[in-house]
Amino acid sequence: MRIDIMTLFPDVVGDMLCESILGRAQERGYIRIECHQIRDYTTNKQSQVDDYPYGGGRGCVMQAQPLHACWEHICSEAGERVHTIYMSPQGKIFTQADAKRLKNDYNRLILVCGHYEGVDERFIEECVDEEISIGDFVLTGGEIPAMAVADAVCRLVPGVLPDEECFTDESHWDGLLEYPHYSRPEVWNGRRVPEVLLSGHHANIAKWRRKQSIIRTMRRRPDMFEKLEFTSKQDKKLLAEIMAELDENKKTEG
Repeated sequence: MRIDIMTLFPDVVGDMLCESILGRAQERGYIRIECHQIRDYTTNKQSQVDDYPYGGGRGCVMQAQPLHACWEHICSEAGERVHTIYMSPQGKIFTQADAKRLKNDYNRLILVCGHYEGVDERFIEECVDEEISIGDFVLTGGEIPAMAVADAVCRLVPGVLPDEECFTDESHWDGLLEYPHYSRPEVWNGRRVPEVLLSGHHANIAKWRRKQSIIRTMRRRPDMFEKLEFTSKQDKKLLAEIMAELDENKKTEG
């Protein structure tokens, strides 16, 4: 997997994505992340990449020319048009399903980081395949969203993490939030680790973790919980136990 990031701050983005897990993965050749300075592709001596918007208004707009020249260079280097994503607050909200899709469907991606009031619409029409947002809020630039998407996609590439279970057991993989975690010491500030996790009984531990995932999703993300379909006998049994416990708690409180 290779990801090319078009940005005004390549050193900052590159340094961040070269650390820790992603840094080691790049050293081992599992992934490659390249940052491209958009200013290098301007045609003026000032390396200007923005100008005032037609129609008036505050702020400036990133010009199509340097963006297109940078994009064209990357595609020319690749020998083909590369799937291009513009990091935009107007885009589709990014999810774990999108991370899976991008990892499975493409070997190479271009992530475009906007700034100011955005980018010239003509560049989007000409070069962008999809727009992605990381939430319903606005940032000063697209670098943080681009790093988030690059991280989420690259960690799914085989070899980046030690084992597939490192991400299949996590929140959002199958529509559930992840169960709670505990580490040493066994007692901290008067709070004990749940006994089942100390039992060594793997089946009971797996059942407890699954049950906690269901409970946590129900309480913290009812919107996600409503979309779940429990088809296995084990999940249906766990759900029945949870509902029975909730009913009992209501009777006790009443």
